[in-house]
Amino acid sequence: MPRRDPRRALDSDGNPVITTSGLTKVYRSRGREVTALDGVDLHVREGEVYGVIGQSGAGKSSLIRCVNLLERPSSGTVTVAGQDLTALAGRGPRAGKELRAARSRIGMVFQHFNLLSSRTVQDNVELPLEILGLSGKERSRKALDLLDLVGLADKAKAYPAQLSGGQKQRVGIARALAGEPKVLLSDEATSALDPETTRSILQLLRDLNRQLGLTVLLITHEMDVVKTVCDSAALMERGRIVESGTVSELLATPGSQLAAALFPLSGAASGDHRTVVDVTFHGEAATQPVISQLSRTYNIDISILGAAMDTVAGKQVGRMRIELPGRFEENVVPIGFLREQGLQVDVAEHDDAAGHDGEDVPAPRDSALALAKEGAK
Repeated sequence: MPRRDPRRALDSDGNPVITTSGLTKVYRSRGREVTALDGVDLHVREGEVYGVIGQSGAGKSSLIRCVNLLERPSSGTVTVAGQDLTALAGRGPRAGKELRAARSRIGMVFQHFNLLSSRTVQDNVELPLEILGLSGKERSRKALDLLDLVGLADKAKAYPAQLSGGQKQRVGIARALAGEPKVLLSDEATSALDPETTRSILQLLRDLNRQLGLTVLLITHEMDVVKTVCDSAALMERGRIVESGTVSELLATPGSQLAAALFPLSGAASGDHRTVVDVTFHGEAATQPVISQLSRTYNIDISILGAAMDTVAGKQVGRMRIELPGRFEENVVPIGFLREQGLQVDVAEHDDAAGHDGEDVPAPRDSALALAKEGAK
């Protein structure tokens, strides 16, 4: 499969390759309407891995199926690689042909593999190539190349029943790449797999993203998936996107629900007249002894109530919950010191009735907390 320029759109100014605008999807069931998508605006930049996370029923699957028009939106638009797909739906034979051609440039990986049990691994990968009208010789060559790409060159003549779950998903990924797509959609592709296999599939998706310049849009209910592989993420609730951005932007956003769910912290103040602060470290600050510097500079005893550190989007990131002695107004200068070091600081708990700076730090929503707890099981 030809390698494309693996451009990494990691800043906010990248060109969107997937855009939805005002996207709605309403299902009619037993005489009533159920709104699965309620005005979704999504912008996925070229070359990134974008994760949409949410609890069951949030609208994730409806969203990804509307992106390639497996589900036809009730209203709104879907644009992929500069082409408005919704403008082609139901507009006659010519538009239908254009829509099929556009879909062939969008790969799709499913949770349950959807392999044909009567076909060999190679034949399963060749299926979309048959539909595209390639010769038998060309189909065979491309299928074997793709199986080699996903690490299954020795399984070409095997049948799905002879494969593990992870191997079946690799076949599904190879099949999704057969049409040389610019975009790969992943619908809970790892949710049926064990943790070790999940990590290997996520690494494969990241490798393909880098080697082929693929834009990957994946949906998941697992925070670890976002933490491991995603450049950007969006949190869905009740058919709406309630928070989105690059992972680094989210980690630097005060009160971010996704940031708190990616790195859940616990620990309450040990007594009265104490201030509990959540500190996020990323970039160079993640390797600096900032907390010990704070303690020495202001001659204060600092209690560490909880901490978490991991690699997110290829960068080391950490969060720490610390307790400072004294009320909030007594800790304005120490907190300012932390911010001057380039750290994100959120005051999690203090005993001032009026709050700090006249504002309350928003708590993570129930859905983000539930996802974090689920991932910790």
